[in-house]
Amino acid sequence: MNTPKETYMIDIPKVHDERGSLGVVEKDTIPFNIKRIYYLYDVPSDSFRGGHAHKEQESVIIALSGSFEVIIDNGTNKQRILLNKPNQGLFIPTKIWREIENFSSGSVCLVLASTEFDENEYLRNYDDFLSFIR
Repeated sequence: MNTPKETYMIDIPKVHDERGSLGVVEKDTIPFNIKRIYYLYDVPSDSFRGGHAHKEQESVIIALSGSFEVIIDNGTNKQRILLNKPNQGLFIPTKIWREIENFSSGSVCLVLASTEFDENEYLRNYDDFLSFIR
C-alpha cells in the first residue's frame, strides 16, 4: 500500500500593527508550487462541501473569515479539525478524503492547490477512494 503523507497545520506569517493584520503567503510558506486558488463563500450553515479525495493534488485550506470544520479521512482514521484563524492553514496531501461542514455565517474558505483542475484527478466515490489507496 502506498501510504499517503500526513495532514498538518501550517502557520501563515502575519504582520500586525495598529492598522490591522496582514497575512503573507510566499513560496516558502506552502510545501508545493501553487497552480490554482479558489474560495468558497455564502455556503449555508447546513451545507457541506468536499466529499472527495485527490490522486495527485495537494491542498492547503485556510479560513479567511469565520469558521468551518474539515473532516479528513485516510481510509483508516477520521479526524475533525476546526479552522477559524486566517493565519493557519491545513495541509492536505494526496489520497486523503475531505469534507467541509458547519460553516459559520460569513465564512470564507480559501484553498491553495498544487494542480490545475482536472476532473479525472478526483476520487468522488468513497468506495473508489478506498480501493485506490489500498
